[in-house]
Formats: sequence, C-alpha cells, structure tokens
Amino acid sequence: MTKTKEKRSVDMQIMRDWVEPGSRVLDLGCGRGVLLEYLKQTRQAEGVGVDLSPDKIHACVKRGLSAYLGDMMDFMDSFPDGHFDRVICSRTLQELDNPSQVIDEALRVSRNFTIGFVNFAYWRNRLSLLFKGQRLENEVFPTPWALSRRGNPLSVRQFDAYCKVRGIKVVRKVFLRGNWKTEVTSVPNWLCGYAIYDLASG
Repeated sequence: MTKTKEKRSVDMQIMRDWVEPGSRVLDLGCGRGVLLEYLKQTRQAEGVGVDLSPDKIHACVKRGLSAYLGDMMDFMDSFPDGHFDRVICSRTLQELDNPSQVIDEALRVSRNFTIGFVNFAYWRNRLSLLFKGQRLENEVFPTPWALSRRGNPLSVRQFDAYCKVRGIKVVRKVFLRGNWKTEVTSVPNWLCGYAIYDLASG
C-alpha cells in the first residue's frame, strides 16, 4: 500500500465511524468519489457528491455514485433545512473562496458536518519557514508550490477560535500526526498534520 493510500485510509476510517448506517450524506469537493464509495460499501450510506471538475464527476459516475457538477453553494441552496444526516468536507476547506459561508450552509442542510483539513501550523512547516524562508515539501504538503492548488491555509488554533466565536458546537475532533496515521493527544496546533472535526449547530 502506498503512503498516500495509507494516509487516506486512516482519515476515511475515522469519518466512516462518525456516519450512522443508512445516513444521507453529502460530500463537498467529492473528487473521484473514493470516500463516498467507501461509505456506501461500509455504512450503506445514501451519498451524493459535488465537485467542479468534470473528470472527477465522471469518475464518480463510473463508480455508480450520484454526483453533481457545479458550485457547492448553489447545490446546497436547493435543499431544505436538515435534509442530510451529514455533510463532509474533506481536504477541501482550505481551497474555498468563502469557507464561512460554506460551513453555515452545510450546518443548515445537515445535522452534522465533518471537516478535515491540513494544519498549516505543523511544526515542520514552521521550522522550514523560519530557517529556510520557504514552505517545506513533506507529509502535510507533498507537492511543490508550483503544482499545488490554490490555498487559504489555516491552523487548528484558528479553527477552534472560529468555532467558539460563531457558536458552532464541536462534537468531537481527532488530530493526526504528520504521518497521518498516529493520533496526537497533546499540543495539536504544533504536532498535528491533519485535523478532523465533527461539528453541529450550537
């Protein structure tokens, strides 16, 4: 198993454990549908995805998944309050133009919202910026900056503060180290490479 698949499997397992069997799930930025397919197979979830990439939506369809090509805000606007049991936004939050609007809308159309994001304050990144003056290519940021997608990086501390100010309830959270496999139990803003939050309206 490649390192990428190993990392992906750990965060998918955590998210799967938070999904009740038979749940209606919306995956924002669903990519090629790997997570949705996994939830369908292991939780019998009724899932739908949304993404801006035609190639990725085509890959979802080939997997037998329901997927929508277009803007996630426009898509969520078509659903009534509490339509979904859970919305998931995995590895997409830092690429959104207005993440706060997306979070608000996700909490409107669902009971729970799972968010997974890279922690920009990971200690290796801090030291690289301090001593080398550049972003490090590592487990957290595996691609060179020129090949990376646009980003609005955030840290665990920033996200905790945001939830507190907005009155968003954090039901549970898991912090994984830079290897994306081992759980962090202390100073996550420093040691965490990838964070996963389970949110609910306050």
